[in-house]
Amino acid sequence: MPDIIKLLPDSVANQIAAGEVIQRPASVVKELMENAVDAGAVNINVIIKDSGKTLIRVTDDGSGMSETDARLAFERHATSKISSANDLFAIKTKGFRGEALASIAAVAMVELKTRKHENETGTIIIINGSKVEKQEPCSCPKGSSFCVRNLFYNIPVRRKFLKSDNAEMRHIIVEFQKVVLAHPAIRFSLQHNDSELYNLLAGNYRQRIVGVFGKQINQELVTVETNTTLVSIKGYTGKPESARRKSGEQFFFVNNRFMKHPYFHKAVAEAFQNILPAETIPTYFIYMETDPGSIDINIHPTKTEIKFEDERAIWQILMASVREALGRFNIAPSLDFDNEVLIDIPVRSPSDIMPEPPGIEIDPVFNPFDRDEPSLRRPDIIEKFERENAANWEKLYTTLEKENENPELSGKFGDTERKFFQIKGKYIVCPVKSGLMFIDQKRAHERILSEKFFECLSSHKPVSQIELFPVVIEVNSADYDILREIEPDLKYIGFTIEFREKNKICIKGCPSHATSSDPKEMLDILIEEYKASSKEASAGVKEKLAVAMAGASAIPYGKVLIQSEMENLFDNLFACSVPNYSPKGKPVINIITIEDLDKKFR
Repeated sequence: MPDIIKLLPDSVANQIAAGEVIQRPASVVKELMENAVDAGAVNINVIIKDSGKTLIRVTDDGSGMSETDARLAFERHATSKISSANDLFAIKTKGFRGEALASIAAVAMVELKTRKHENETGTIIIINGSKVEKQEPCSCPKGSSFCVRNLFYNIPVRRKFLKSDNAEMRHIIVEFQKVVLAHPAIRFSLQHNDSELYNLLAGNYRQRIVGVFGKQINQELVTVETNTTLVSIKGYTGKPESARRKSGEQFFFVNNRFMKHPYFHKAVAEAFQNILPAETIPTYFIYMETDPGSIDINIHPTKTEIKFEDERAIWQILMASVREALGRFNIAPSLDFDNEVLIDIPVRSPSDIMPEPPGIEIDPVFNPFDRDEPSLRRPDIIEKFERENAANWEKLYTTLEKENENPELSGKFGDTERKFFQIKGKYIVCPVKSGLMFIDQKRAHERILSEKFFECLSSHKPVSQIELFPVVIEVNSADYDILREIEPDLKYIGFTIEFREKNKICIKGCPSHATSSDPKEMLDILIEEYKASSKEASAGVKEKLAVAMAGASAIPYGKVLIQSEMENLFDNLFACSVPNYSPKGKPVINIITIEDLDKKFR
């Protein structure tokens, strides 16, 4: 029997590695930008065509490479960052595995021009699908220029599964932001299809944050700074009023490397406890410095998941640091002892006549433990209470019995008097024949609105309310692209938007069904809801937009409803095609039966 085990060709092995490292155009941008940072560049320019599907060019003025290094850089596990296993525990650079360039060259057409500062000429090397097509001397500026064309041209299946241009460009912008926020001393620029999206001058951390997210964020930042022997923490967190019902402006960095860390995110959230509006996420940009030997960054190909030697202690330091910053800037709740709220107590003059104490009549024979004491028994009051209580229970059961046999299934209720109660600004309670019906008011409203918005989108009949004073807001580039993408459908749900330069938009009209009076807040929530709903691949654009708009417009938890509002919500819910579930598939209605209640009293 012939041998069946064989070594894979380098080209195939590189394509397999590319599946882990290079997932989409944004992965190429990330790897090339990080290589430029490691090369000591002070100017890095990124040029994108067709959201990276056609062209990705990253140019830097870093150290450059020799002819030999330029060729070896595209070999797997070729790296200048480490030479022994011990070096893995003292890494301060971005890349170190030596997989990125080999993976990129395996799935694209790559051209590299590079020159060391001390050399008069540079080197050009062209590689297609891991095959070296050309290498020779050339004239080029100092530093390196990587040009990646036709990504996944030799893997049609991978290319077919790329998202729309707008979606892929959003991913590129996110990766761009992660790198530039970590390195404010470097000038960065980003162009897409000849349009400049970012031109960030060198500066400090605060200037870089403002450059990426707009001038309005400058007023929202609170300085965080703590130095300990274990970790040094600096950066910024947003004020509570700037918190949004969306993620996206939450960044952790360790030793100038972006990282994902849900455990540390909980530490920041804990610091905001009791001062953050419900269902909102604080903005933060946290930069940590620690001994490289105390962290492990070699646990994931993308190097964004990092393990700390003493995470629990750092959690406590981080939480205390953020809480102290909030308190230092008088953001944490405090008591106000201003004189204007003190009670003015008049001072008695010695010549004033002391008033006589009020007289008190005492019954010397009163015994509070005497059960026959008439004043304690008051049969007239007891009889009145029992009579009213019996009437109330009789009325309740009469209402229950008058309901239809199965109202929770049919959705049809008679004209009998209905009573609604609200619990904690979250649940609406209504008695039905089988027990008590609980309705989640926010989910119910989302179901109602999603069907209304989908009807507007399908019929192309917008219901808009013109703003008396149009609102101009600035959004980041990724959100700007989202709005551009869905703008044709936005007008059918009631939004009238004018796009302006530098990521600014003017909101001239809002959906009439919306409950929020703040167009900016509603648009922020809409964008985040749309991002979340876009994860559901089976849903169409109209369904996603209807669901997102419903989430942005629904009444929030905590809102107190009057009786007529609860009745209206109830009737509109059971007029929906699917009243039992929210647009996201979560239950809207729950019934506690009489049997369940009986068990509670056993």
